[in-house]
Amino acid sequence: MTIKVFGHKSPDTDSTGSPIIWAWYLSEVEGKPAEAKLLGEPNTEAAFILEKWGFDKPEIISEVTADDTVVIVDTNNPAELPAAINDANVVQIIDHHKLVGGLETKGPIDITIKPLACTATIMYDLMGDAAAKMPDNIKGAMLSCILSDTLEFRSPTTTDVDKALAEKLAAELNLDIASYASEMFEAKSDVSAFSDAELIRMDSKEYEVGGTKFRVSVLETTAPKIVLDRKASLMESFKAVAAEDGVDEVLLFVVDILNEEATMFIPNDLVKGVAEKSFGATVSGDTVVLPGIMSRKKQIIPNLAV
Repeated sequence: MTIKVFGHKSPDTDSTGSPIIWAWYLSEVEGKPAEAKLLGEPNTEAAFILEKWGFDKPEIISEVTADDTVVIVDTNNPAELPAAINDANVVQIIDHHKLVGGLETKGPIDITIKPLACTATIMYDLMGDAAAKMPDNIKGAMLSCILSDTLEFRSPTTTDVDKALAEKLAAELNLDIASYASEMFEAKSDVSAFSDAELIRMDSKEYEVGGTKFRVSVLETTAPKIVLDRKASLMESFKAVAAEDGVDEVLLFVVDILNEEATMFIPNDLVKGVAEKSFGATVSGDTVVLPGIMSRKKQIIPNLAV
C-alpha cells in the first residue's frame, strides 16, 4: 500500500513542497512507500518551486476512498480536504494551524501540530538525525516552504526556529536568501494568466464567523498594482464565486509583501462592517489599506467579526 501525502485544496508552496518532503522521508528513511499528491493546481510560486528544484508536478486528486492510506499535512480542516476524508485510513497529521475538529480516524494516529510558521519546519524536527540525509532538492523544497510561509521572515507568524532553519538550509545550498526569495515572490506575483474566479480561489480558506460563511482570499504579491487594477472585475465576480462555493461572502486581501500592508476590497456594507469591526478600519471607498496586516492565520482570521 502506497501512502498518499497531501495538503489542502488550492495548494500553495507549503502544501506543494511539504507533501514532497514527507513522501521522501517516509519512502527513503522509514521504508514506507509514499507519494505526494495535490488537491488542485499549484499556485504560480509553487509551480516555480517544482521547476526550480527538478520535481515533477505531483498527481492532482480530488477524492479518496476507504482503500487509501493517507498522511495529511499543512491542514487539519475537513473543509480543505476531500469530502470522503473520514472514510480513508488517515495515519498521520502534520500541521501548524489551529485545531479545527471534524476529522475522524479509524484508530489512534500520530498528530503533530506546532505553533511554527511552516509545516516543513515541523518536518525537519520530526526527522531528527535523518534530516542530514536530505538531498539538495528536498532541502530546496524545505527552504522554499519556509520563505513562502514567512514571506521572507516578514510575517508575524515567523519564529526563531523557522528563521534559523532557513538560514542553515540556504547556507548548505549556497543560496542568498534575499535573492532567492525575490525570485519566488516574482513568480507568485505573475497572475496575469488567471481569471478573476481563479484569483479569488487561488489562496483561500473557508471560515464561518457568527453564522456567516466567508471565503477568505489572500493574494501575496510584490506587485499589488497588477491585482488592484482588476478591482472592478474582481468584485463583480465575488457573488458568483460565493454562490458556487456555498459561502455568503468573499473577503479579498491583497498583501503587499514589500510595504508590509494589505488592501482589503470592500464590495458592500456587510464587508465594510467586517473591516471596521475586525481591524478598526475607517472605510470611505471600495478598498481600505490595513498597515502591518500580513498573515491570514495570525492577523486576519482570529480578528474577523461581523
